[in-house]
Amino acid sequence: MVAVTGLFEVHLTVSNLERSVAFYRDVVGLQLARVFENRRVAFFWIGPEREAMVGWATGDGPQRLSLPTAFRTTVEQVLAAPNLMRAAGVEPLDFDGTPTHQPVVLGWIPGAAVYFRDPDGHLLEYLAVLPGPVRPEVGVVPWRVNGSGCIRA
Repeated sequence: MVAVTGLFEVHLTVSNLERSVAFYRDVVGLQLARVFENRRVAFFWIGPEREAMVGWATGDGPQRLSLPTAFRTTVEQVLAAPNLMRAAGVEPLDFDGTPTHQPVVLGWIPGAAVYFRDPDGHLLEYLAVLPGPVRPEVGVVPWRVNGSGCIRA
């Protein structure tokens, strides 16, 4: 078997390439890598150049897929995300898709996350892996941390 060490690239189908480029550049804050106008595709770097990327291609078929994508970030950025997203005109969502003002904690990772949708309805997530033990028994709970940094249900 080949040892997989990470995810390099993922592609999403979008209905309007220019709108999606503006959203991922101006709202999500990704660095544009390249646009291929003749193919109607665009690529953005995730993190440092040549580490990982996400690409978009326009699709005009009647069937649309909504694909989830998670962007790794820091705990501080996940905590700040709901206010930053609202300022950019994007509704932050919890795990169930309900508007929220705070992240959720996924006990099985453990990770802090906040969700949102792009203009084509793809579910996006900012996620920070948390220190400490895996706690699958807590499920998915609103962000609450006690003084020791442990997850509280």
